[in-house]
Amino acid sequence: MFSKSKINEPGPKTTENTTPAPAETATKTTAPSMDFKSSAPKAKPPASVLSSDLHITGNIKTTGDIQVEGTIEGDIRAHLLTVGEGATIRGEVTADDVVINGRIIGRVRGLKVRLTSTARVEGDIIHKTIAIESGAHFEGSVQRQDDPLSPGGSKAPAKKPAAAPAATETAGK
Repeated sequence: MFSKSKINEPGPKTTENTTPAPAETATKTTAPSMDFKSSAPKAKPPASVLSSDLHITGNIKTTGDIQVEGTIEGDIRAHLLTVGEGATIRGEVTADDVVINGRIIGRVRGLKVRLTSTARVEGDIIHKTIAIESGAHFEGSVQRQDDPLSPGGSKAPAKKPAAAPAATETAGK
């Protein structure tokens, strides 16, 4: 990057011969642009904001972040979901992080689920960690799972070992 700055300065171009300068410029500009391209995917895009005047009927799926301020009738899957105070979601919500300031009618699945004091949830919450602030309204059940994002959760492995000993006892008789 330091060599690129020196190339763009007017002083060194006039001091050097005109023939070697373009060759150096082409060589040195290519290397930094490749570095720039390799670092570009690391930048995290901003959250998609669904404004308060927006009404969506249908499912939403993204690997990014979503901030909902409007009304959604359908399921949502995202990395980080923030539900605004005036927002209403009717459907299942699945995200790594879920911050609820508004209303959700349906199941919530998340590694980290947070209900703020303005949250209104009518449905079950399946989580790895949960925080419920004073003043939040919640009707439903809360269940902790190691992998709340998968539909089966940790229930399936618990049923299989119980069936295995019964099969061995039957075979022994």
